Amino acid sequence: MAYSESVLRAAEARLAAERQQHDEQNRRRIAEIYAAQPRLRKIDSELRKTSARVMAACFRKGEDTQTAIEQLKRENLALQQERAWILESNELSPDDLADTPICTACGGTGYVGAVMCGCLRELCRQEQKKELSSILGGRERFENFRLDVYPDAVDPALGVSPRTLMQCILQSAQHYARTFSPASGSILMLGATGLGKTYLSACIARAVADRGYSVTYESAIRAFADFEAEKFGNRGEETNDPTRRYFTCDLLILDDLGTEMTTQFTVSALYQIVNTRMLEHKATIISTNLPAAELERRYGAQTASRLLGSYELYQFRGNDIRMMQK
Repeated sequence: MAYSESVLRAAEARLAAERQQHDEQNRRRIAEIYAAQPRLRKIDSELRKTSARVMAACFRKGEDTQTAIEQLKRENLALQQERAWILESNELSPDDLADTPICTACGGTGYVGAVMCGCLRELCRQEQKKELSSILGGRERFENFRLDVYPDAVDPALGVSPRTLMQCILQSAQHYARTFSPASGSILMLGATGLGKTYLSACIARAVADRGYSVTYESAIRAFADFEAEKFGNRGEETNDPTRRYFTCDLLILDDLGTEMTTQFTVSALYQIVNTRMLEHKATIISTNLPAAELERRYGAQTASRLLGSYELYQFRGNDIRMMQK
């Protein structure tokens, strides 16, 4: 799961801080036990010298090596027995004196070889949820999606009511999020402004992120601005490739396609996003207020063909919810 650099940096910083805190707690706990039981400190010091004493006995001249080693074994066993007695009589466990790592799988590094450990992956999941909350707000949940704001009367052009249509779309979106994998396929949300496209795509983003997948949620305007920054070097304080996340994340959500100023550059950037992710079998969700026919006029036949032919279409119908609420 390829998380964005900002999410990964934040998660790694948290793990480093937690590892430092954990190590300090280990040191403090062991120091307190030794302070209360100085004999334990002495025993552990002697036991740590065992290997060196055995090696010395092997290389010492003029002495029966086997006899010396047997004597060291007896002394070592006696120390271990005394140590166990002190621990038991003080209701201590051997683990209380162990310098245990914060994660037994990776030792607190966050990686097992080249593979991200579960401890770091969980922190990435938490950091991504925080990042999405800062972008989206806090109410975007499937259970908060209101079907009652859509007309219940049958639309002759549809053959069903907008409410029935939206109920089907909601159920499909819930299933998509619940069973998501990076190869789940892509969705194109079409419909006039104020019909809930942004809200529903945000619901999917939250649900997929909660399951530990990497999600990039961005407006089309901001996404194309990142591509311009990458091409023309106008990055400001950005030191990393600002477009990498659009290709590496498990789920990309582009909101409000068509609100940007359409140029040959944006047309090319959109094609690059759509085509690359399609070739790599990565899921994408795009929402737009544009009608299907307008997509080809603005973005060309190649892009429109991929969006309308390969993406699952969610056709939103109803009245402007924002105006109704106002």
